[in-house]
Amino acid sequence: MRGRVRCAVFPVAGLGTRFLPATKTVPKEMLPVVDRPLIQYAVDEAIDAGCDTLVFVTNRYKHAVADYFDKAYELEQKLERAGKSELLAMIRDVLPRHVRAVFVTQAEALGLGHAVLCARPVVGEQPFAVLLPDDLIWNRGKGATRQLVELAERESASVIAVQDVPIEQTRSYGIVATRGGGTSSEIGAIVEKPKPEDAPSTLAVVGRYVLSPRIFELLAHTRPGAGGEIQLTDGIAALLAEDRVLAHRFEGRRFDCGSRIGLIEATLRYALEDPGLREAAKALMREALAEG
Repeated sequence: MRGRVRCAVFPVAGLGTRFLPATKTVPKEMLPVVDRPLIQYAVDEAIDAGCDTLVFVTNRYKHAVADYFDKAYELEQKLERAGKSELLAMIRDVLPRHVRAVFVTQAEALGLGHAVLCARPVVGEQPFAVLLPDDLIWNRGKGATRQLVELAERESASVIAVQDVPIEQTRSYGIVATRGGGTSSEIGAIVEKPKPEDAPSTLAVVGRYVLSPRIFELLAHTRPGAGGEIQLTDGIAALLAEDRVLAHRFEGRRFDCGSRIGLIEATLRYALEDPGLREAAKALMREALAEG
């Protein structure tokens, strides 16, 4: 795999059923953590990694993500007339001027692999990143995607973010077997959601990938698996037969914001990191714990 990683793909076509009824009208990617939606954290991470083309794979019913990244002329005019320059800058800066957003429709919900394949006409023949906004990764240093991109460009290999999970949770993740230990190691095998007794390890794939464009051709020939879906894991398994794919234990803390408790946990962490909210958040938590 050669070339700079300039494109980032965001599969955002899911229905977010775990958060119903809220997600009946609000996409789960637009659920807030403190004062920003989940998608903004993922976008900021991709831009920090050097990506300047952002590909959002959505469905025909979800317009809120596109609206969020579009200009809000009426709101901007009102804020400008009111002299609220700080708020004006906030809504204008959701995307830097050098970054473009492209929206692609996934006509049918045919799985993560199919969603990534839908981005092929935009990405073309260049390496690219994939970020799942459900996985919010917090780190005081380099963002998780930047860590993967730097490793991928240095090693000329695809890279997948992984973390250790309890053995009983392997049935919820793609699980990799690696050759060797350490922070980064070559993947020998990848299995989608194995039973604990069948899992080759406890190294779970989380929602960050840097992939060779070869993955598109492999996904195009991947047969649908369980539920009639094309799994990205199956495409990666085919890529292993042709090229090096590395597993990277990223620096940072992952919050599973596809679950209610994960979203609550992320909100608490980001509130404690905000100098303007920290002490008030601590006081509220102490009060809530005291009330028991």
